[in-house]
Amino acid sequence: MADQRNQADESTTRIPDDEWEAIVANVPIVSVDLVIRHEGGVLLGLRENEPARGEWFVPGGTVFKNETLTDALHRVADEELGVDVTIESRLGTFEHFYDTSDVEGIDSKHYLATAFEVTLDDDNLEMDTQHSQLKVFEPPYEGLHPYVERYLDALD
Repeated sequence: MADQRNQADESTTRIPDDEWEAIVANVPIVSVDLVIRHEGGVLLGLRENEPARGEWFVPGGTVFKNETLTDALHRVADEELGVDVTIESRLGTFEHFYDTSDVEGIDSKHYLATAFEVTLDDDNLEMDTQHSQLKVFEPPYEGLHPYVERYLDALD
């Protein structure tokens, strides 16, 4: 599987920084989100960037051109957590509308996020700069971001 991801990485096209502003301003962002089952709960990160800054949220990221959803999911797990994951199920595709953005001068962001239920292949997590903390939340889940709550409802 790693060989397939490496081959996919060589053919993917990352979005140049100078084009990201126009994309965020004009089109939905295709992304993957990882709903990580861990230690009897769900692993969430405290976001340090917009959108959803200051919220406990699932790790996730943009799907690049020529990258499959599952390849993107494994890349995001590696980039944001430093681990690989096992896909347990596909929860579906969800629309997320935010009134904030990570791009100066753009006051909203729209995602089409495909969420996957996953488990960690090991516990040696290496947190990226998008999160200041990682924490396992156990049921009953209360007070979480509404989009996270939708994912957790889809688990049941």
